Amino acid sequence: MFSIGDFAALGRVSVRMLRHYDAIGLIRPARVDEFSGYRFYTAAQLSLLNRVIALKDLGFTLQQVQALIDDKVDSGELRGMLRLRRAQLAEEMAANTARLALVDARLRMIETEGHMDTGDVILKSIPSVRVAELSAPASSYDGPDIGVALSPLYPQLIERLESSGMTMCGPPMAYYLPAGKSPGDESITVHAAFPITGDVPVDPGFQVVDLPAIERAATLLHHGPMSEAFRTGQLIAKWIDDSGYQTVGTGYAREIYLDCPMDDQSKWITEMQVAVAPAA
Repeated sequence: MFSIGDFAALGRVSVRMLRHYDAIGLIRPARVDEFSGYRFYTAAQLSLLNRVIALKDLGFTLQQVQALIDDKVDSGELRGMLRLRRAQLAEEMAANTARLALVDARLRMIETEGHMDTGDVILKSIPSVRVAELSAPASSYDGPDIGVALSPLYPQLIERLESSGMTMCGPPMAYYLPAGKSPGDESITVHAAFPITGDVPVDPGFQVVDLPAIERAATLLHHGPMSEAFRTGQLIAKWIDDSGYQTVGTGYAREIYLDCPMDDQSKWITEMQVAVAPAA
C-alpha cells in the first residue's frame, strides 16, 4: 500500500485533490488507520484515478464523473470519449491559431497606417469571360464565412467539368453578390468559377455564366492566405480614395487565383479586382 503522499506522486495529482475525492466519495482510500487517520491506497486504484482525471478533462463535473464511474464505463468507451475530446481540442487549437494569425495581420496593418504603399495598384480593363460556376450562401463577407462556403465548391466543380468534357482555359476565380433581403442582412452568395471554352453539354451539373467586362478595375496582387485578403483590400481602398475614384456596383472584389500551392497558403498569389469609376 502507499501513503496518500506517495499515491498522489505516483498519480501526478495533489494530496488536496485526493482528500477532496475521498470527502465526496469518488475515490475512497483502500485503508484508513483507525488511530492516526492516515489514508492508504493500492496500485490497483490508479486505474480508477486515471478514469476520474480523464473524465474531468473531457469536461464532466465531478458529480457526472461519479455517475459514470458508478455505471462502470469500460476502457473502450473511455478511449472513444477521449479520442472525440482530443479531436475537439485539436479543432479549437486550429481555430485559435487561425484567429491569432488574423490578429497579427490586423496588427501589422495598423502599424503601416500612414505609410501604406499603393504604388503597385494597376488600373486596367477586364474583358468579359464565360465561366462554369457553382455557388453557395455565406452569412457575411467576413473571411471565415467565405472560406467555409467557397472552399468545398472548387473540387466539386473540377470533377463536374472533367465529367462533362469541358476545357478550363484560365485560373480559378471567385466573385460575390449580396443576398440579403432585409436591412441589416449581410448574407451573400459566393461563386466559385473557372473560365471555359467549348460547347456546354445538357445538364452539366454547374451553371454557365457570361461575366460582363469591367471597364475600369483597380487591381492588386495579394500574396498569402485569403484569410488576410483584407490587407490588400485596404491598399486598394486607399488607392481609390487617393486617385479620385469610387467603387462601382457591390464593391466586392473579384478574385483570380493565379498560384495556390495546396501545401503552403503563404505562397498563394491572388489578383484582386475592384470595379471603379471616376468620382462624381
